[in-house]
Amino acid sequence: MVINYFGNGCFRLQSGDTSVLVNPENNRLKADVTLKTLTATVPDAAAAGDGEKGDEVVISFAGEYEEKEIEILGFSVPEESTDKFLKTAYAVLWEGMKFVFLGHLSKPIDAALMEEFSEPDVLFLPVGGGHFLEPEVAAKIAKQLEARVVIPSFYKTPAEFLKASGKKGEEMEKFVFKQKDIAGDRGRVVILNAI
Repeated sequence: MVINYFGNGCFRLQSGDTSVLVNPENNRLKADVTLKTLTATVPDAAAAGDGEKGDEVVISFAGEYEEKEIEILGFSVPEESTDKFLKTAYAVLWEGMKFVFLGHLSKPIDAALMEEFSEPDVLFLPVGGGHFLEPEVAAKIAKQLEARVVIPSFYKTPAEFLKASGKKGEEMEKFVFKQKDIAGDRGRVVILNAI
């Protein structure tokens, strides 16, 4: 598995010829499956939500999906959604691993979601404060979920999150690993440099 970071909340996960793209900010990045954690509810924008663009599948809403042997569970976040935007968090089961994308969250998640998202292999966590989780809240969620690896997103600098979590981040251009490589990890923080 190879994970690249394109800034803000945009990540691409690639395994062999299959790829998943999360929160692309433009149309230049392509993947087999695209997940969006924030979707406009305006009719024109919503119409471009779930569906297929050529061979690419775009998922923007809660539900259960299966594409290219990847199981995707989308959970709406009603307490953070408005009449203009819907927020969705995802658990992705791929190659025997669980990836959790908390996307655009700014508040702690409820107990039901905590249970759905518990013990992920890789947790993608918004840590920048403001419109996203405050660093202290993000650190608490990471600890409660017992993620093997935490990859921060939506930050100017990860320093406050690292301080709050009491962890040292490992800075990388891209994160390349197999399931066995992270089997013994607990709370490891990987800071990816944006491409």
